[in-house]
Amino acid sequence: MSGSTGKPLIGTMEELSAAIGVSRPTLSRYFQDPGRVSRTSLEKIRRGLERVEYTPNFFATRMNRQSTGMIGVIIPYLNDLFFTRLLESIEVAAMGEGYTVITQCSHSSPDVEARAAETFLSMSVDGALVAPLGNVSDFEAHERLNARLPFVLVDSRPRNMAHVDFVGSDHLQSTGLVTEYLCRKGAPPAFLAMPRVNFNALERENAYVARMRALGHDPEIIGTEAIDADWHFEAHGLAVLDREFSRGRLTDRSILCVNDRVAIGALRAAARHGLEPGARRRGGLRIAGHDDYPLCPFTVPTLTTVAQDVEAIGRAAVARLVAKIKGETRARAQSVDLFDGVLKVRESA
Repeated sequence: MSGSTGKPLIGTMEELSAAIGVSRPTLSRYFQDPGRVSRTSLEKIRRGLERVEYTPNFFATRMNRQSTGMIGVIIPYLNDLFFTRLLESIEVAAMGEGYTVITQCSHSSPDVEARAAETFLSMSVDGALVAPLGNVSDFEAHERLNARLPFVLVDSRPRNMAHVDFVGSDHLQSTGLVTEYLCRKGAPPAFLAMPRVNFNALERENAYVARMRALGHDPEIIGTEAIDADWHFEAHGLAVLDREFSRGRLTDRSILCVNDRVAIGALRAAARHGLEPGARRRGGLRIAGHDDYPLCPFTVPTLTTVAQDVEAIGRAAVARLVAKIKGETRARAQSVDLFDGVLKVRESA
């Protein structure tokens, strides 16, 4: 039988062995690591592969090794461009280390998140990187992963898993940075929070309170209660500020939003009420966010925010995980890598 290239189509390693005249074990070593076969066999196999059409079974090849060469990654949402960027940085770093990334998404469901963890265990991945959902996460599932294979938390860290290796942003520094900027440029900001569904939201809220008090100002927090059970981001920011602006409140204030997605909703609320956020626009309303979401330079007005170093976080998470996989870390030596944020001043504040 011929394949799409017109060359003989080979379906199994046994058929390939017979077709090119080398042993089955030699072929297996070649597909695992070409450096493990002799130069003569290497050239014979390469010439033989040019004469036939054959695709090795990835999983069969990997499972014959002690290492599968796979890293499992769990992210909470597919529709969030922040996690798209984080996943990209992880994949690039993993490929550089010779690993294949298998991604699972929690889709906002703790049951799906737990099933993803069990899937990685059944696949015998070499290690796992997990960005947890938040308070609703199945922490027992994460602890099972941590107990059975190299494991690193990324982006968000539950308090009851403070003993686990973690890579993320220094929210005390980053939130403090933008809080101080807003205080320096105008009236002290109110903080537009969100329901405490994830750990970063609460960390940033606490960081805002700490910096405001250190600067001698009284913190003011709004939006901690859910208006709708499913409104955690843009819709929440829109609803909270629509309510405040309708009451004539905060129309001439600085408002620091817990993240950029909430801030995008806040910008929409301002537009709905005919307000123009920004230091050089009418009135005193100024809106800022956190994360440097990819859409921030394209909002109207463009959004002032704090950029997380997503590329560095992805690289560091993979580096730590690979070191654990290779046994290059002490068994009980915890690693916590926190990266500073960078202020991005744009039109909104």
